Amino acid sequence: MAFLILSMAALVSSILVITRRNAVHAAIWLIVALLSVGGIYLILQAEFLFAVQIILYVGGIMVLFLFVLMLVNVDASVRQAPFNRQWPVGLGTAVLLLAEMAYGFWRGGAPLAAAAVSTVAPAAQGNTQAVGMALYQNYMLPVELASLLLLVAMVGAVIMAKKRLG
Repeated sequence: MAFLILSMAALVSSILVITRRNAVHAAIWLIVALLSVGGIYLILQAEFLFAVQIILYVGGIMVLFLFVLMLVNVDASVRQAPFNRQWPVGLGTAVLLLAEMAYGFWRGGAPLAAAAVSTVAPAAQGNTQAVGMALYQNYMLPVELASLLLLVAMVGAVIMAKKRLG
């Protein structure tokens, strides 16, 4: 029951993110969506992913996003004409996605069925240890490149905002 409530909250708040004209309201609905996804992680007993979701995305990324929104002149962007020309592309993409999903269900529902859930925890390592081993042993270079790319993007955004203000 909790999964249904959280998934519906995530779905509704995600729709509200893309339909709000005010960027601050959209950011607040995005926080609700991220909190809902974090709750789903907690239900699935992925406590580490729950903590990362709350601390990193809700705590860090959204604060940074709201900080950028406060730097940008939001009132000027609200007065601009919306991108109504994009509706046919969005509608075509949605129809294509629904057709792919319908084909997948029609072709064979067995691969889409949920696997049997094991109640026995792996004895060798826990969830957090498995994620850490995968990230820092198998995917060390991509993780470091992603962190460097995020750092460069953040510095670039601050420099661009400073040029506009000064």
